Amino acid sequence: MKQSDIKKTLEGYNKNNLAIGVLGGHSALDVCRGAKKMGFNTVAVCQKGREKTYSEHYFSRNGKGCVDKVIVVDKFSDIVKEDVQKKLLEMNTIFVHNRYFWVYCDFKDIENKFRVPIFGTRGMVRLEERDVPKNQYYLLEKARIRIPKIFKSPKDINKLALVKVAEASREYERAFFFANNFNDFRKKSEELLKNKIITKKDLNKAVIEEFILGAQVNFNFFFSVLDNELELMGTDMRRQTNLDGLLRLPATEQIEVLKHQKPKMVETGHVAVTIKESLIEKAFEIGQRFISATKREHPPGIIGPFALQGAVAAEDGREEIVIFDVSMRIPGSPGTMFTPYSGYLYGESMSYGERIALEIKKAADSNMLDFICT
Repeated sequence: MKQSDIKKTLEGYNKNNLAIGVLGGHSALDVCRGAKKMGFNTVAVCQKGREKTYSEHYFSRNGKGCVDKVIVVDKFSDIVKEDVQKKLLEMNTIFVHNRYFWVYCDFKDIENKFRVPIFGTRGMVRLEERDVPKNQYYLLEKARIRIPKIFKSPKDINKLALVKVAEASREYERAFFFANNFNDFRKKSEELLKNKIITKKDLNKAVIEEFILGAQVNFNFFFSVLDNELELMGTDMRRQTNLDGLLRLPATEQIEVLKHQKPKMVETGHVAVTIKESLIEKAFEIGQRFISATKREHPPGIIGPFALQGAVAAEDGREEIVIFDVSMRIPGSPGTMFTPYSGYLYGESMSYGERIALEIKKAADSNMLDFICT
């Protein structure tokens, strides 16, 4: 969508009766709770058969709940249909995009046909994909943020590497496996192909990264365009199945289980973690460098929430943040508010949903919605 068209849509909105919209999944409840706290109406677009969380359990009633309206569609990608968009536009909706939104909907449809204003940067989320030009790795390099060494070919593997390849059954999830040389890569990939866990096509597009041994941390940021200020909303780490279950076993039991089951790293949740204060400045430094890189490469740059996900490695007697992944929209962990960093700034911890709603309210009051919506 042209920014001029989004601006025109926003000019026609009733600023005193805005709604915050989400796709029913990922971080929708976090967004809706924050929106309600700031006085906005909320609407969730849900896929048939997956709507009860929003239409029943957390639906607004008798002073409880946070989802005011639910629009049920046959499949998530139907959100671009004219009748669905019309309902959202009539509600003066500002849509908060998340990973669900981009996984289940076609990139081109969202970028070109979805007329509802999106809070954040519409055209940058596709850069999370590893098979597009000038993707997240390119931006991280431009920002001078350390990433793991990338092996261009499995034949180049000369140290322990993590291979990231899409699952055959769920392309939005990755079938990670380790390899320490080409023969190891070939043996393990052939087993995954044989068991139809991955496809040859996806294996050819796999990213092969140097394995970084460190304490995993996701740095969850918010960049306020209105204040021109970077905020650290919180820090967390992933909880993955069946890896987490395996790691809870004694080493002898792990060996026995591994004879029958392979470790998987399917994300099932997050755990709030903290970092020591000596790392906070380093976190802000990489966050600010990433913002500057996005402004140069994709003006106006990142808007609102984003996350730099990686680990803190201790090498040569010093700690260094190494980033594996970038989220260019709201991350999936509502637990960030249970770390102290937003509280240090605002006096009390603030959820991502509340922070987004606060920015939208400020923009609406200042007639600057077109600065934060694309």
